[in-house]
Amino acid sequence: MQLAILSWDALDERSWPGVSDMEPADVARVLAVYATRVITPRGSTAVSGLELMTALRPPTRATQDPTTGNWVSGHNPGSLGTEPMDPAPPEATPEHPVVVDSGWSGGFLNEEAYQWVRPVDLLADEECTLPYVVGLDLNTAFLAAAARLVVGLSEPDHFRAPTFNPKIPGSWLVDLSPVEVDPRLPSPFTPDGVRPTGPAWYQTHTVAYAQELGYNVAPLEAYLRRETGAYLDPWHDRLKTAYVDTLADLGVTKDLMDVEFLAAMERHKDADPAMAAVLAAIKATVKGGIGKLRERPQGKRYQEGERWPALQRPTWRPDIRAAVISKARVNMHRKLTNMVKMTGLYPLAVLSDCVVYPSPGASPLDFLPYAASGKPQPGGFRLGPTPGLAKLEGVQPMLWAVDLMEQGYNPARHIKGGDAVLDEGE
Repeated sequence: MQLAILSWDALDERSWPGVSDMEPADVARVLAVYATRVITPRGSTAVSGLELMTALRPPTRATQDPTTGNWVSGHNPGSLGTEPMDPAPPEATPEHPVVVDSGWSGGFLNEEAYQWVRPVDLLADEECTLPYVVGLDLNTAFLAAAARLVVGLSEPDHFRAPTFNPKIPGSWLVDLSPVEVDPRLPSPFTPDGVRPTGPAWYQTHTVAYAQELGYNVAPLEAYLRRETGAYLDPWHDRLKTAYVDTLADLGVTKDLMDVEFLAAMERHKDADPAMAAVLAAIKATVKGGIGKLRERPQGKRYQEGERWPALQRPTWRPDIRAAVISKARVNMHRKLTNMVKMTGLYPLAVLSDCVVYPSPGASPLDFLPYAASGKPQPGGFRLGPTPGLAKLEGVQPMLWAVDLMEQGYNPARHIKGGDAVLDEGE
């Protein structure tokens, strides 16, 4: 039996907005829909996200012993197995035993979501005369990145001066500083969008993107995994269906024209607060689940080098988290680049899955690329209700954005009208 004791904050307001104040019947409905579409919630949405991964890729399955003919528990191919696995040193966190015990000082992966603001001196006069800035938010960008994502399933092996292979998941030490990128765009290789200054560790997707941009990558070393698989596929498929179905219950369906979609999104939270809470919980499940793959130690008594409880899980896999975020950031940069080609517009700021553009009007329809037929141009940002497509995050005056940028703030954080939470999968 599952109990949700609301007075004990069983349903965190950030993940289950408004639920603790609902009538009992509505609370029951919220939890029932979530349990049906996602998983029976146990603990936080982050825990549920992790539990769902294991439930959909169980570590064991029944196998027949060839000698006795008896059915026994055996490894389930494609799963993470039953035993925890240490990461390669550059994939670990600084306090991890593989780092502390080895004295590792070779640097770490820094595959995180974007936090970038264009330098104010790179704003053109024509941009500053546009009246508005419009924020676009990509629906569950991490979930979209998890689709068909090949990750490592076995332990990392160390290689020196390997030939880069974009099909092998892992971490590569490579110098991407020579790659030329328009300074009006963030660097695709760093979370702060600043050009790298020398060799650093990157996940496969980041290095593959450098190759896609025409750079001849020459890794100095790498930690790679021989056994691979699309571990997150069933997790992605279930959560995508849950997200799309719940949005549809709120009146936001796939068949809407862009104008209708924007109108439906504007009123969807008021259509049914209970289903809106389910939608929020699904989004929190995605981000929390990815974050749990690299759960850090908690508590004041923790000392560097000690193993903490999360390390006992086969699902403590910072390399998988890095793969998701790397792919999401590369996807974002590819869209930013395509937008320049199609519209000539450059972003003012990016925060995780939110991007802010200067606009001649107060709607995304005023600057997004459309074909003569009225259909959205592929490759750039497109409006829609499925993971990876965009919705309106907010609209503000251009002067508001420039003022924030001059003060060193990120307009993408505030364009909704408050202070956005950086969803970095932590």
